[in-house]
Amino acid sequence: MELVAGCYEQVLFGFAVHPEPEADGHHEKWAPVADFTHHAHTASLSAVAVNSRFIVTGSKDETIHIYDMKKKVDHGALMHHNGTITCLKFHGNKHLISGAEDGLICVWDAKRWECLKSIRAHKGHVTFLSIHPSGKLALSVGTDKTLRTWNLVEGRSAFIKNIKQNAHIVEWSPKGEKYIVVILNRIDVYQLDTASVSGTITNERRVSSVTFLSESVLAVAGDEEVVRFFDCDSLTCLSEFKAHENRVKDMFSFETPEHHVLVTASSDGFIKMWKLEQDKTVSPSLLCEVNTNARLTCLGVWLDRGTDTKESPPAAAEPAPISKKQSRSNKEESGHAIQEEERQPKPDAEKCSLTGDSNKPTKGNSLVSAKKRKTVEMSEKKRKKKKI
Repeated sequence: MELVAGCYEQVLFGFAVHPEPEADGHHEKWAPVADFTHHAHTASLSAVAVNSRFIVTGSKDETIHIYDMKKKVDHGALMHHNGTITCLKFHGNKHLISGAEDGLICVWDAKRWECLKSIRAHKGHVTFLSIHPSGKLALSVGTDKTLRTWNLVEGRSAFIKNIKQNAHIVEWSPKGEKYIVVILNRIDVYQLDTASVSGTITNERRVSSVTFLSESVLAVAGDEEVVRFFDCDSLTCLSEFKAHENRVKDMFSFETPEHHVLVTASSDGFIKMWKLEQDKTVSPSLLCEVNTNARLTCLGVWLDRGTDTKESPPAAAEPAPISKKQSRSNKEESGHAIQEEERQPKPDAEKCSLTGDSNKPTKGNSLVSAKKRKTVEMSEKKRKKKKI
């Protein structure tokens, strides 16, 4: 496996981890070894996503870079957004979804690296997005103070909820039966069957990262050194532990046949791996740590497998019925969003399903090699100098 983390210093770090049994044969030694540094961006990294072959990174330089983990080479850059890339999510090995400060959500073919669809998602920035395990629905939040549900099969808005505040995180549970929306230090838990808040969790500080450890247990990190485990049903804190010396910026959890592992990255420069106990009221034990000597911003774990860590997603649950009053207001808003989409060039209006074959990709949004990108940047700089 490989720990990957981006930082303010424009670098993506890769650390190979090979668990080895200790001399007693009972304990495993987890030792991260520096494997690569990828310095492709010209500004700080803001997002990272991983599938079975590629690592993609988003940055304040408005580009998405692709790194081939099998060949250990730069695979080029995607240049469609105008604004900081705020979120990147893979669905399986076929599709990547990106969100940015330009208000767009883009669906990419993760084999040919072409933009299949560009959706005018929010009137402000897209701050976060999450894909339902079925691949049929997605949730997004933005600076227009809305929570939006997207029908990914049709590539259109399905439901719009005014949440009256700027949410900065939204996340589906592993089975997709519930989702959470984070506003500052408040975590609202929604049930999919009712599309309403079933409870609220309050963290000590502003929440910086969340990850579901099970359908009901949520790991929460904030602008502090502590990580807390909350039960989303009882809304109680099960346990907490000091993970770092500075604020925790991002988390990632995965399971191996032997362990359930939580990985944390902090502004203190450390990436740490924790072994989770089955009883989440018990604090996890440290497996290993590595110091990058950088201000970390985002985190991912690449597992050298033919398939993703989460296999056989459940069938998509249907969104809850909408009352006539809700339906009327949502139709007005979603109609506006759809009209905005229709104003875009015709190729962007093609449908794209994450669960089936998609139509022909949009031209002009294909992969740009790193060499070509540098040439473009140089020519732009020369043009600016001439104008001056």
